[in-house]
Amino acid sequence: MVDAKQKRLLVVDDEIEICNFVKMFFEQRGVKVLQAGNAEEAVAATASFDPQVVLLDVMMKGSQDGITTLPRIRELVPRAHVIMTSGVDDEISIVRAKSLGASDYITKPLVLEDLEATVFKHFKEF
Repeated sequence: MVDAKQKRLLVVDDEIEICNFVKMFFEQRGVKVLQAGNAEEAVAATASFDPQVVLLDVMMKGSQDGITTLPRIRELVPRAHVIMTSGVDDEISIVRAKSLGASDYITKPLVLEDLEATVFKHFKEF
């Protein structure tokens, strides 16, 4: 059972260190965080966790990257805010992600103050 009042964040990144760090950071701020290391895990987690905000890495190892996973997540939880993360500040990727329903796009390395402000801005819209 999902607590409607609990802020829920899904972190999708194939770099486990990033997932663990982001999870710890946001759990200290009262957010329930679930991690996924690839597209398949992300889709399964989205269906069961019902996240309000998703941090989705653009470039992941495996058969699907974040851009191809984005529409599947949007279909499962249309009201969720999906924030794309990438080590590449590429205008084409940004435009494509936003056209597929991304709410925001931030570049790595993640600056904690910016990440926190962006994520909580999207939580406020719930």
